[in-house]
Amino acid sequence: MQVETRVRAINCLHFINGQFVESQNQKTFENINPATEEVLGTVAEGGKEEVNFAVAAARRALNGKWKTMGVVQRSKILRRIGDLILERQEELAHLESMDTGKPFSLANSVDVPRAAFNFHFFADYITSVGTDANMQDDIALHYSYRRPVGVVGIIKPWNLPLLLLTWKLAPCLAMGNTAVIKPAEWTPMTATVLMEICKEAGVPDGVVNLVHGFGPNSAGAAISEHMDVDAISFIGEPRTGTAIMKSAADTLKKLSFELGGKNPNIIFADSDLDEVIETTIKSSFVNQGEVCLCGSRIYVERPVYEEFLTRFAERVRTLKVGHPLEADTNVGALVSKEHYDRVNSYIEIAREDGGTILTGGKRPSGYQKGYYLEPTIITGLDRNSRCVREEIFGPVVTVLPFDMEEEVVMQANDTHYGLAATIWTNDLKRAHRVAHQLEAGIIWVNTWFLRDLRTPFGGMKHSGIGRTGGMHSIDFYSELSNITIKL
Repeated sequence: MQVETRVRAINCLHFINGQFVESQNQKTFENINPATEEVLGTVAEGGKEEVNFAVAAARRALNGKWKTMGVVQRSKILRRIGDLILERQEELAHLESMDTGKPFSLANSVDVPRAAFNFHFFADYITSVGTDANMQDDIALHYSYRRPVGVVGIIKPWNLPLLLLTWKLAPCLAMGNTAVIKPAEWTPMTATVLMEICKEAGVPDGVVNLVHGFGPNSAGAAISEHMDVDAISFIGEPRTGTAIMKSAADTLKKLSFELGGKNPNIIFADSDLDEVIETTIKSSFVNQGEVCLCGSRIYVERPVYEEFLTRFAERVRTLKVGHPLEADTNVGALVSKEHYDRVNSYIEIAREDGGTILTGGKRPSGYQKGYYLEPTIITGLDRNSRCVREEIFGPVVTVLPFDMEEEVVMQANDTHYGLAATIWTNDLKRAHRVAHQLEAGIIWVNTWFLRDLRTPFGGMKHSGIGRTGGMHSIDFYSELSNITIKL
């Protein structure tokens, strides 16, 4: 199925020291549209040599005019970046949709506006950041001085490419750092355009650098191993996080990891099922389920289990799977053939484990090309099934009944992950009681995906290291020195 767009795909080059450049060896790879399987364009394939150039440029810029630029001027540049993102909103949304397979409507209403807001938020936030001062009787004055952490490697994922890159880059620049960015190889286009925007907004040459390429034994590894990279901010899956941690150990880099999730969505019988079902549709299938915060493990208290399941399945069947650029598409294409095959392999595991595929589990009719999968509800699985325990990261959820509060808390915590959780109940005491017992970095009660950028965000266990948001981001992207003045 052909759908026309006014926005053309772009060939993606590296951005180093304020210039777009090809790889030294001229190597490129193809960027594939997951909705059509057609080639969108070529991407420069970088490696150690390009990373070395980018890090050297970032190190020079760290000690240039960026170092002496005042907070107010940096704030103006960040705000200008946000403004320019909004000026190019439709273009960026189309590129994001073509790269990821997500509906254009989602990219245009959520991803791009939030990317702009990330810069606007930190533009405002840094103007109010202060430090501690302590008087030690009449002996001395102690005060804290906050400085940039240095050159930061930002390795970003493919599911929310622009949104999550800006979520890391904005506070990085706000605190006066420089950056070397590696986009996910499947989704290179909006990161490339963001470099144009940064330059137009007045970011000095060398402050932001972009190297396209792959992870192991390539650009990603070169960044995490580099002696002159002071910190790594990574969003992705735990195995890659482990590899980065190992490669960064020799240089004792500062690390911030946001990793995977297998998040419980706990529905008690006293909750408002109308609200629960509409929100659970989003928390299960938005962005094709390719969101680390999705509630992919649904637990329903037994008195309402059958009613929930019937109504939920009916509602899921109304979702339109279609080309991302069609206005009424709810669920687009998965990001790549590799990922499509991986998600489908879990559906086969569910069948082998005796599960029932209540909805979906197959390619929608009329789509012979593209990596499309119908929203899938699986029931009848044991809690030890791999489909219940492992992150699938697609439009696939499992639904299990429970009888006791203690039982569901135990099952919710019985995982290596600890990113997010959702609780649905109208019992205020229960909401607090269960929330305090869940091992997750962010816990929603009677809502989902509601964020205040001042609050801490991050995961426990295998879901991450550290927190971001507000002052937590400022702390990661800066170093504190205590200065003591004897009186």
